[in-house]
This record gives sequence, C-alpha cells and structure tokens, in this order.
Amino acid sequence: MKALIQRVRRASVTVDERRVGAIDHGLLALVGVEKGDDEAAAERLLHKLLRYRVFSDAAGKMNLDLQQVEGGLLLVSQFTLAADTRKGLRPSFSSAAPPAEGERLFHYLLERARAAWPRVESGEFAADMQVELVNDGPVTFLLES
Repeated sequence: MKALIQRVRRASVTVDERRVGAIDHGLLALVGVEKGDDEAAAERLLHKLLRYRVFSDAAGKMNLDLQQVEGGLLLVSQFTLAADTRKGLRPSFSSAAPPAEGERLFHYLLERARAAWPRVESGEFAADMQVELVNDGPVTFLLES
C-alpha cells in the first residue's frame, strides 16, 4: 500500500457538492492499494500514518507525529497512486489491486484508523471527489508499507 501524505492546515473532500470529510490541522493521506497488498500492509501503513514525525517541535524540527499534535487524519482512496509511469505517455494501472480488493483494504485501513485515533475522516471509495487542502510547508511524503 502507498500513501501520499501532505501536512495540512485544513483539508476536505466533497462528493456531488456534499462535504463527506474534513479536518483542521493534520494529515491528508491519498491511499493507493496494489496487487498483493493485505491486512498486514494496511497495519504497517497505519502505524506510519499515526507515528510519522512531520510536525514541528518547539525548535522548529520535524519531530512530532500526528498523535502528539492531536491532528486529524483524512484518508482518501486514490488508485492512480498504483500507476506505472515509467514508460510512454499514458499511465498503466496493471499493478493496482482489483477494485473489490482495493475497496476492501481501504475500508479495513479506515476501520483500523478509526479504532486507533478519534480524529479520522475519509472520502468515498471510487467516487468522483473534489479534494481541497491548504498544504502546510509544503510538506509532502510518499509512504509505502
């Protein structure tokens, strides 16, 4: 599993002009599921999402994690993260998990995240979503489990 994370001052997801998820300061995580991913990969990714130190401490160093700053976590499924872009001018999605498996693992990650942290929001799997954010920094990382 992959997650493109962005440290945000705020972020939200809208589907059909209906806000389905929103956070104030925290992390926006665009999540991609690849073939061969399983629950163990989701658990490893969740551990990183909650513990990755991307927030500044009193000295201005990135030493604090999401839980230490009491931030929100906005999970948004994004199968395009599994794209192979090495050749040609059109992405290949041959490494992406089939839709049913991607949905199952995304919802597993979401359920586990909500059990571990009270400030979790999400988009809707496979929906046409509009994501708005104010990137803080900007700080962006690609996490892989």
